[in-house]
Amino acid sequence: MEIDIEEGPAFAIARVRLAQGESAKGEAGAMLAMTPDIQIETSTQGGIMKGLKRSVLGGESFFMNTFTATGPNAEIIFAPALAGDIVRWQLDGRTVFLQSGSYLASSMGIDIDSKWGGAKTFFSSEGLFMLRCTGSGDMLVSSFGAIRAVDLVAGQTYIVDTGHMVGWDEGVGYEVQKLGNWKSTFLGGEGLVVKVTGPGRVYIQTRSPESFVAWLTPKLPTQRS
Repeated sequence: MEIDIEEGPAFAIARVRLAQGESAKGEAGAMLAMTPDIQIETSTQGGIMKGLKRSVLGGESFFMNTFTATGPNAEIIFAPALAGDIVRWQLDGRTVFLQSGSYLASSMGIDIDSKWGGAKTFFSSEGLFMLRCTGSGDMLVSSFGAIRAVDLVAGQTYIVDTGHMVGWDEGVGYEVQKLGNWKSTFLGGEGLVVKVTGPGRVYIQTRSPESFVAWLTPKLPTQRS
């Protein structure tokens, strides 16, 4: 599988080229365009219960699509729902975690599931669940706005607003905290933050979907009685 990420960071797309007989899987609705020599199969990728967990608990689609090349030099273009960037995260048998909505596509060797992480994983309105991605191969991760990698050494800490978290290595420790006291939280416009501790990589995004919705909602027209 060959991958080129283009048009970033504002409106990134991922061009994926497959050899004949090679397959890739993607989030339902992520396909922007493709060559005619691609066969699509839609399934729950692991059964109904696993599909329900990804959908109801992990915030992803119930179904996933598998794209298989029926000829040489087949191509698929993937694009996320929100304007932003895409990164190629190569896994070598390890586990990483993603916030809801950040998974775009991957090679077939990566398993996507949801995971209960306890109260410490409560990222704003995202709930208590996250996506658990395990295996070997390439994974495409999307963000709202540009995406930035932060590589932490053992014991190094970093503070990230909850709405800007994208993904992190399994070895990264994390703890959700309020920023300052409750007065500054409610009056100062800041809420919960995540304290992450290395070693490992953390991906953050330069825009927050929650903040954008909060900005947009008062500007939407309302129905007059």
